[in-house]
Amino acid sequence: MKKIFIVLTHTGTLLSRMIKTFTKDEFSHSSIALDVDLKEMYSFGRLNPYNPFMGGFVHEYIDKGTFKRFYKTRTKVYALEVTDEQYENMKNNIQEIQRKRENYTFNVWGLFAAGIHKKIGKEHSFYCAEFVKYIMESSGIRTGLPDIVKPEDFKNMQGLQEIYGGILKKYATPTVSMADLIRANLLLYRKKEGII
Repeated sequence: MKKIFIVLTHTGTLLSRMIKTFTKDEFSHSSIALDVDLKEMYSFGRLNPYNPFMGGFVHEYIDKGTFKRFYKTRTKVYALEVTDEQYENMKNNIQEIQRKRENYTFNVWGLFAAGIHKKIGKEHSFYCAEFVKYIMESSGIRTGLPDIVKPEDFKNMQGLQEIYGGILKKYATPTVSMADLIRANLLLYRKKEGII
């Protein structure tokens, strides 16, 4: 089994505030990451941090591009356990889109339509939440997400575990706490002594 990560964000940009006005949701953008460090984080969004309407497939970084420019970006990061096969499928599907990125467009009209519960789209065109949902479902993961998907909808997925909430640039790889280590050692001791 492996883990993938759903990253919900709100940058506070004009476009993200407009989306939030329509949806009334906490977050206006979603990404998918293949690693807990969020170094392999992908979405459909701004290709240029200074142009909200020039969008497409993006490899996102906490400390580069849009998230570097909008350093007060708020986030929630969720982990989801998947099978090795689903993980490999997801990796391959992302790489395929990355290789053919010039064939894909940003679904800006679909983004605004989702805010009023309408679906507008065409083949090879995604906004962020559509992309994340597509990658998961085409990799064999049952999401249970609605047809018209928004970033906030990912919170309702079965099996998600929140691992971080706060400012994105302050995100650090979660580590095992001292309390967790003490509990684990106590459990091992009890098993060894035959107490449990």
